[in-house]
Amino acid sequence: MESVFSFASFAAGAEVLLSPYGFLLLLLGVVLGIVIGATPGLSPSMGVALLVPLSYGMEPAYAFAFFVAVYQAANYGGSLTAIVLNAPGTPSAVVTALDGYKMTSQGKGGEALGYAVFASAFGGLIGGIVLMLFAIPLAGFGLQFGPHEYFALALFGLSTVIGFSGEKWKKTFIAVLFGLLLATVGTDTFSGEERFTLGIFELFDGFSFIPVMIGLFALAEIFTRLEDKASGLSTDVPLLDAGLPSLRLLAKFKRTLLQSSLIGTLIGIIPGAGATIASFISYGQAKRLSKEQKSFGNGNPEGVVSSEAANSSSVGGALIPLLSLGIPGSATDAVLLGAISMHGLVAGPELFETDPDIVYGIFLSVIFANIAIFFFGFFGNRIWLRVVDVNESYLFPTIFALCLLGSFTIRNSLFDCWTCFLFGILGWLLRKFGYQAAPIVLGLVLGGMIETNLRRAFLMGEVIQFFTRPLCLFFLLGAAILFLSPVWSSWRGKKQAS
Repeated sequence: MESVFSFASFAAGAEVLLSPYGFLLLLLGVVLGIVIGATPGLSPSMGVALLVPLSYGMEPAYAFAFFVAVYQAANYGGSLTAIVLNAPGTPSAVVTALDGYKMTSQGKGGEALGYAVFASAFGGLIGGIVLMLFAIPLAGFGLQFGPHEYFALALFGLSTVIGFSGEKWKKTFIAVLFGLLLATVGTDTFSGEERFTLGIFELFDGFSFIPVMIGLFALAEIFTRLEDKASGLSTDVPLLDAGLPSLRLLAKFKRTLLQSSLIGTLIGIIPGAGATIASFISYGQAKRLSKEQKSFGNGNPEGVVSSEAANSSSVGGALIPLLSLGIPGSATDAVLLGAISMHGLVAGPELFETDPDIVYGIFLSVIFANIAIFFFGFFGNRIWLRVVDVNESYLFPTIFALCLLGSFTIRNSLFDCWTCFLFGILGWLLRKFGYQAAPIVLGLVLGGMIETNLRRAFLMGEVIQFFTRPLCLFFLLGAAILFLSPVWSSWRGKKQAS
């Protein structure tokens, strides 16, 4: 299938974006998106959903340029609080926090934010270019994924975090299993029976992901800092200049930038995979190929680069099946699909013929939004770094209140506030025993995907299909290799020592 790129359609889209009204809407969308992404509890999908009613009186071409700018910027915004406060604003920023916050603790907060904004803008541009040139041909790639492939992909994502955990693989494995266990709480999708709810009505739909994530990261960090302060340990964080890293340092990670951007785009094309899986897989691949593997998780800039390039490029990838086939590639794309219907349009190949200004306006919005993100991020980094310099007697209560508010807004439920608080205590205790929160979050995110698709695959036929479908077999073999590699290294190390 050939590319549908058209210079006439490109010009129609450019006319929308380069008009004063369209350009201002784009800038407004970027600013709102960054704020939404940086606010714990507000995901990109929630942000776009809240703003959809504002588009009732807009021309569709301008409305979708605005939505896409919000979508793209929100993916970047999550990295800001992840790096500065260890409070990921979005699920995909969980991976960014692993090294980003460590860099802030080492006095390299400005450098970490610089890497994040450059990687986000670069990855987003790659995703936008691929979207514009190959939307129709690449959409077919996502359609090759059935329940078997989704199960294998999710298993591969879990194995990635275990395979690259090194000597801590046992604790990482336990954390992943705990996350998977949390994912089983709620109502069984197939039978409708309650599982591990203890009769609590609020648990019928399982644990809400956002309160768990906020608790394990943001509140756990506050409790840890308060404990250090009570013990007489210094909790001051040194700050460096908020400028971007030098071109020489950025060039050092050019392979990781390009590699992670392509991984993010391809993962984004797969409906339902999303930015979080893209970030974890990209992070694992960067660590595998790095000469400084042991420094990942301890403040390695390459970890920030790989995560941010992947989650930003996944936006362009996720828009490919939406626009080409009418299949949403992520939760935010599902909201956009509803907005498309609201404006009397139908997503799919015909949209390219009937409304090229809308389609190419969306394409160019992805590209222009990333350019705007670069400039807003560069000049805004100094503001974000000043947050760390606020007196802790004001900072901690403010963060605590925002965490509970963000948790409450998910379902307007006090139960979610208690969930956030209890998981904050749990995260604090896990840190004391050397367990990381990220594997728990990944297990919770992918648990439902693994269970649902495994059971669907069994309903479709024999187990042998897992090994006769090429893509499924590829991911299963990759998962097995990743899972067994630390086990093999540990066994070989013990053998050599004896």
